[in-house]
Parts: sequence; structure tokens; C-alpha cells
Amino acid sequence: GTMINSGQFDGMNNKEAIVKITEFLEKNKFGEKTINFRLRDWLISRQRYWGCPIPMIYCETCGWVPEREENLPVSLPTDVEFTGKGDSPLASSKTFRETTCPVCGAPAQREIDTMDTFLDSSWYFLRYTDARNENAVFDKEKAAYWMSVDQYIGGVEHAILHLLYARFFTKFLYDIGLSPVSEPFTNLLTQGMVLKDGSKMSKSLGNVVSPEEIISKYGADTARLFILFASPPEKELEWSDAGVEGSFRFINRVYRLIAELSDVVNAVSESAAAQGTSGTASAPGGSETFENRPGLSSDKELAYAVSRTVKKVGDDLGGKMGFNTAISAIMELVNALYKYKECDDVNTVLLKSALDDLVRILSPFTPHLCEELWAQLGHETTVYRADWPVYDESALVRDTVEIVVQLNGKVKEKLSVPSGLTKEELISEAQTSEKVRALTCGKEIVKIIAVPDKLVNIAVKG
Repeated sequence: GTMINSGQFDGMNNKEAIVKITEFLEKNKFGEKTINFRLRDWLISRQRYWGCPIPMIYCETCGWVPEREENLPVSLPTDVEFTGKGDSPLASSKTFRETTCPVCGAPAQREIDTMDTFLDSSWYFLRYTDARNENAVFDKEKAAYWMSVDQYIGGVEHAILHLLYARFFTKFLYDIGLSPVSEPFTNLLTQGMVLKDGSKMSKSLGNVVSPEEIISKYGADTARLFILFASPPEKELEWSDAGVEGSFRFINRVYRLIAELSDVVNAVSESAAAQGTSGTASAPGGSETFENRPGLSSDKELAYAVSRTVKKVGDDLGGKMGFNTAISAIMELVNALYKYKECDDVNTVLLKSALDDLVRILSPFTPHLCEELWAQLGHETTVYRADWPVYDESALVRDTVEIVVQLNGKVKEKLSVPSGLTKEELISEAQTSEKVRALTCGKEIVKIIAVPDKLVNIAVKG
């Protein structure tokens, strides 16, 4: 609004006046500009047994006093009765509750509430940097080596409050000289909610899905794969029993593929080892795979599929957190492997390399499955000690590409054409298609748009 009855500031917009009044006060040394931060009060005590005991003692004479430092930490007692009724379970332990005042030595009573676990989670990352230190909260130099945390992941509700308190704790510890950093986290990913039948999955609503049931029926890898594949991590995830079943079918498809081919590719590896030669290709598409067999386009297609997928998965996991798109790319690679194994002249060295790469890039999503498959492929060490595969740049250069031909924006034809065609050459290829000629016959072509190696869109009238 507009300032009134404000002397020299009359008629000013109130936002502008705040700045001018502050300048006036500072100029005349009546005050100075400052920023006040306010953090909402946070209840940290709970009437539970678990959680850290609050190291405070009540004395009739001295009132509330802290426990002596040499008596810290205060440990939870074992002689506790859990009734589910009344006070904190700690009230049932006389050995815990009854103590002496650290100040006057008179009989006193301990606080029987415990600190909420969120209190510990506001600084535990700092303790993790020096977890076995019995003389200090943590060593500042060790904390400096690890901090700040590279990636923070939390749900919307969790991140709003916990993130604030974790930052508050870290800033406080920094101000008193304990923490080497003032900010605890470098990057934030706020994950979406899990929904079921359109509502947020919640114990209070009674619409939760028991992990034990999923694991007992399908295995832990199925649950992991479904959750990571069903939605981008920052979006809401709608729980789907059909989706879980689909993830289970894919896992079995991968298992069947390697179970069928492992004996064949392992035999090649054993034979190569006996002859003192390499049984695997250094990279799909190199001279050990198909370079000496130029007539076999199926080899090149598989080498392209492997390198494209390794690159895609690496890019998606390397900062974007694109778990769902990475898994989708792996599914396409599995399709390509099923297609390749039906070829008349399969290159077993290329196939072995491709299967190895498949297991390595799938292992972050289905760790139990991939550990078993890695052993089936003849490896004696764990897959998690294997190097991440390196894609072959040359294999990503294709001789032919599939383009789509659209008529007024709708896909009408797909054509396989040489890669690298110019727009004019691409349009010519599209117009020589019998199907395209039939669809455009007798119609006025208004405009043609061509995107090299991707599409041709023909706009027509009539």
C-alpha cells in the first residue's frame, strides 16, 4: 500500500519505504539493517524405549541439571517392562530412573523420555565420518575428508523438515568450530510419493503393500526393479500389481537367456584359455568380434545395441538419476540379444562380451540376480569387482538407420536408409516408397520437413 502519516515517507509505496526508512535509520545511527532467521519449534522427546536417553536429571533442590560429562553417554537399561500403557517404558526401570544429583548428591530422577530419532538423523552423517571415535563427537579432519555429502535423497514431507534441521545442526556445529563445513549436502533429490488406487500409500489409510509378501512371491530384485522402472524418482509412483508381475517376467526372461547361452559362450572361453588366447572381446565391435566378418550386419546391429545401451545407462546413472530410462534401454538390449541368438551364424565371442556387459549394467538394479548370472557366465569373482563396461564409439556409427515417414504428423511408414543422408536425399528416399506414393497420390503436397537420420514429415491437402 501507500504510506500515510509517515512524515518524509508519505506517498511512497510501502516496499520502497522499507528500504528508505532503513537507510534513514542507518544514516542517523538509530539502528542497522539485519536479517533474522526463524526455525519452527521442534518436539524432540518421545515416550519410547528406543532413542537416545536425554541426559538431564531432576533434583528437588537443584531442579533440572545436566548429567556430568564423564558419565556420558547414558545407556538404555535392559530391565524394562513393555506394557503399551502409561508412561515411557523407562519409567519401569528403577535402576535407570533413580539416581543422584550431579550437583548436590541428593536422590534424584532421570528424564524418562528419549530423543526422537530425527534428532540423531540431523547430524549422523558427520558421525559416520569417524564412527568409532570414543573421545570426541568426530575428528574434524576426518569429517573434512568426507563432507559435504554428495547426494541427499528424501521424500517431499521428509525433506522439508529434516533438510532444514540437518542444515541447522551443521551450521551450529560449524559456528562452534566442530564441523568443517557449513552446509551438509551438495545435491538434493526429492523423491515422489508412492500412490495406491490414487491415494498416498500410508499405514494410517491401511493401503500399504507388505514388502515381505512381494519378496516371498517374486524376490527382492523384482520389487527393486519395479520401483525404479515404474516412474522417474522425482515423480509420484502409482503402485501396480501388474507392473510388479511385468518386472518379474523381465527378470525371468534375462535368466532364461543366459541359462540357455552360458554353456555355449563358456565353452568358447575355455577353449580360448586352453589355446592361450582371449575369450572375450575388449569392446563390442572391435576386430575380435565382427570386423573380420563384414558381411554379417547382425553382428554390427548387436555391437551397436550394446554400445548404445552402455552409453545410455552410464549417462542416466551419472547424475540424472534416470533409473527408469536406463532400465528401459536394458530391456531393448535384451530384445536385441534374443533376436541375435536366432541368427544363422552367431559370433560367440561377441555374444559372450554382450552378455557380460548386460549383467554388469543390470547389476545396480537387480543385484542378487546378476551375482548369480555372473557366476553362470564363468566368472569366479563378484560382479561388483568387475569394471563398468566401456562402449565403443565406432560401433555407434551405423551403416543404415530406420526413419519414420509421417503424413500430416502421423506415422505412416518406416524405412531403412543409409545413415548420413542429406535432407534432399532423405526426402527422395521417402517419396520413392510405394506406400508413401499411394498415400500422397492426387493430393497437394504443401510442405516437406526432413530431419536427417530420423524422420520425414509430409504435409498434404485433400
